[in-house]
Amino acid sequence: MSRFADVAAFDAALAALPAPDEQAITAARARQAELTKPAGSLGRLEDIAVFMAGWQSTARPALDQVRAAVFAGNHGVAARGVSAFPIEVTAQMVGNFRAGGAAINALSRSCGAELAVIPLDLDRPTRDIASDAAMDEAECLAALNAGAGAVGAGTQLLFVGEMGIGNTTPAAALCAQAFGGGGALWCGRGSGVDDAGVARKTLAVEAALALHGRDCTTPFETLRRLGGREIAAMAGAILAARLDRIPVLLDGFICCAAIAPLVAWQPTFTDHCLAAHCSAEGAHGRLLAHFGLAPLLNLAMRLGEGSGAAVAVHLVRAALAAHNQMATFAEAAVTQAP
Repeated sequence: MSRFADVAAFDAALAALPAPDEQAITAARARQAELTKPAGSLGRLEDIAVFMAGWQSTARPALDQVRAAVFAGNHGVAARGVSAFPIEVTAQMVGNFRAGGAAINALSRSCGAELAVIPLDLDRPTRDIASDAAMDEAECLAALNAGAGAVGAGTQLLFVGEMGIGNTTPAAALCAQAFGGGGALWCGRGSGVDDAGVARKTLAVEAALALHGRDCTTPFETLRRLGGREIAAMAGAILAARLDRIPVLLDGFICCAAIAPLVAWQPTFTDHCLAAHCSAEGAHGRLLAHFGLAPLLNLAMRLGEGSGAAVAVHLVRAALAAHNQMATFAEAAVTQAP
């Protein structure tokens, strides 16, 4: 069953975002104050535990089911030479994911995440955003629902990733449309293009903004015109997670760009999100600043696939281990500071 039956249903979901459980947050903070450590001495690990408590509605949150979803899509704008790799690499990498041989496979196993790989019409690239809308209404809704359908019942923490040759170009267009600044501010080297490649990306983004900008009046229209199937799928998954009160670890630039139109429209959209890391793609840090999120890690990663988020799952596990397993001052018979 489609989570978003039509555009109106998508808009309604974005207008009715659930909030975290304030009572659980208060209870989790009270527990932190009772643990055998100086107040605040575990820094952001304490914040992570309290954040998880608010979305799980319990003072003692758990992490038994982590879900990872990697979406793949192809882009018409790739024909403009905006990537260092040919478009057929998208399908080849999907094969690698399914064979278990990619970085995200290894990192998902390491962090204990269940991994789903969802290719989206790889034989039918989106239209070139510099000359046409990427998707029609039905295609964008299908992509959003593919993302929403990948979340999975019982998930306690979600992260999403992507594979799509050329997709840093629509990602840059989405950010420029959402937060301004033009193509040059948001276009980087992506998969490793040279200066000429960056220039081609910038020209494509500027052409797309000039063509579509006045019509990008809602998050849906912005995603439809400037995005891609795997990008819309990530947005659909992250929105569905919010509706189901599932916290999300955001990966890199493209993952965050997928929700840029939603955040620009509804600034509280990222309340259920933690920024896993800041990638080496230059515009990612700028985008996180617009979101008001500080990254947990900064490891110069720029792979995508959800790889940075997979590494950050270990931090969430550490935060909850300390929160749930440490003794209180009373239990340990340790004198508490006055």
